[in-house]
Amino acid sequence: MVKLAPSILSADFSRLLEHVKEVEAAGAEYLHVDVMDGHFVPNISFGAPILRSLKGKTNLFVDVHLMIENPDQYVKDFVDAGADLINVHIEACPHIHRTLQYIKSLGVKAGVTLNPGTPLVVLEEVLSYVDMVLLMSVNPGFGGQSYIEATTDKIFRLKTMIDDRGLDIDIQVDGGIKLDNVKTVVDAGANVIVAGSAIFNTDNINDTVLAFREAIK
Repeated sequence: MVKLAPSILSADFSRLLEHVKEVEAAGAEYLHVDVMDGHFVPNISFGAPILRSLKGKTNLFVDVHLMIENPDQYVKDFVDAGADLINVHIEACPHIHRTLQYIKSLGVKAGVTLNPGTPLVVLEEVLSYVDMVLLMSVNPGFGGQSYIEATTDKIFRLKTMIDDRGLDIDIQVDGGIKLDNVKTVVDAGANVIVAGSAIFNTDNINDTVLAFREAIK
């Protein structure tokens, strides 16, 4: 089943819980939480207290994407705040095995993220340790960017790599996904779709989530 993961980076933070409830009621399965530190990526978003404010108020699977340096230092804070999965950038983790093992030791799922310019070969030694691979389809740091078309082939090649090893790993794609290209992304092999501005910057969040669900079923 393909799951939809609305990114709260594009939500109206004065109505955050309301927006989270809207996407949940409309049928989204995940809540994508983009954390930026102004160092690893050229923007700052928010920290664990924002996520903690939602703890116990939603049944959505909480997927935290740490676009930060030294993610090991903050993993536990986000797990304690309610994360169900922690995604870390392989580019930010010199000891990626240790980081993934640490995440799993805290009782949550572990994911690894690749920037658009990072080749799939870096996954060779860690693929069997992860629950999810997140492919960035824009250069991370800002919402509302256009989808990098070369990502489609990268998704297909990652799906082949996973299948060839007989592994059960989610493929998440994040960046520039809209109603007019989501089917292409899913057909290539992705099964968790992140959408931020394409959902929250619309006049009717419920209708938009339903339209995404229709497009990817």
